Amino acid sequence: MAHKIYIGIDNGVTGTVGCVGGTPEIWETPTKNEQNYTKAKKNINRVSVPALMALLDNMIDGNNPMDCIVLLERPMINNMRFQASISAARSMEATLIAIEELGLPMMYVDSKSWQRKMLPEGCKGTDELKKASKDIGCRLFPGLSSTITKHKDADGLLIAEWARREGL
Repeated sequence: MAHKIYIGIDNGVTGTVGCVGGTPEIWETPTKNEQNYTKAKKNINRVSVPALMALLDNMIDGNNPMDCIVLLERPMINNMRFQASISAARSMEATLIAIEELGLPMMYVDSKSWQRKMLPEGCKGTDELKKASKDIGCRLFPGLSSTITKHKDADGLLIAEWARREGL
């Protein structure tokens, strides 16, 4: 079943949320900075659930939630990168809470699935993938190029566009 609104979420505190189906839009994932939950004297970034809910609700813009679909990229979990994995898992949980509270249909997507269709063949490594995402995003959505360039990638938007093209 094709949907009216596709929302792509590049999971994490440095990710983006993109929307296609109406006017294409992209935002950085709303976060908040606070004291770490351990005894260490440092701060961490967390996904702001209320701000993310407001952003998603604005994207729906009065449409029936069943006319939308949220594609959430699976988090990077790698025991060799413990801190990043913990952050990704925390971000995903907060994002899931926002999606569930709004009653939005959602599905998980692996980065390889959408990248294979949306990015040039042979891109490898974080830097190449981010540059390709930025370049393709700016080419497909020239009206959003300043936001995409500022963030340095268009992953959330490209996830949404991939889903639209796939007719999910």
